[in-house]
Amino acid sequence: PIGAKVGPAATPDELVALAERLNPDRSPGRLTLITRLGASRVQELLPPLLEAVQEAEIPVVWVCDPMHANGFVTGSGHKTRRLDDVLREIEGFFAAHREVGTWPGGVHLEITGENVTECLGGSEAVLEEQLDTRYESLCDPRLNARQSLDLAFRVAELMRG
Repeated sequence: PIGAKVGPAATPDELVALAERLNPDRSPGRLTLITRLGASRVQELLPPLLEAVQEAEIPVVWVCDPMHANGFVTGSGHKTRRLDDVLREIEGFFAAHREVGTWPGGVHLEITGENVTECLGGSEAVLEEQLDTRYESLCDPRLNARQSLDLAFRVAELMRG
């Protein structure tokens, strides 16, 4: 199996060429395309990519990575993400698949069961001034246990819809 990250600069033609190169025999399950498009652009950018790969009849598993294209650095220097942006990208990912008639295959997240304060928002509303409280990430800010549950319930709703 091969996984390839797909960012906002990817064009339909480039993605088809990449998919053909990585999966020339069109073997189901061989290629996973991991989209990292951002909450504000996913519904604009993803449908043409889905359509192009579908028309080329290349079997892929589509996975949404809503964490990386939605990161930013606060004034205090903390790398963080807003849960609302992560959720909006996932919602856009599901909406684009419904629109095109393809299958959303998965979601990649950075999460922990710990009560960290690395990402903003959620039902317990981690605020920017609280990031110092339990910011423990050495690399990528993670959703804490409550934020992860908030997200899981929303993804379950999207899967039913």
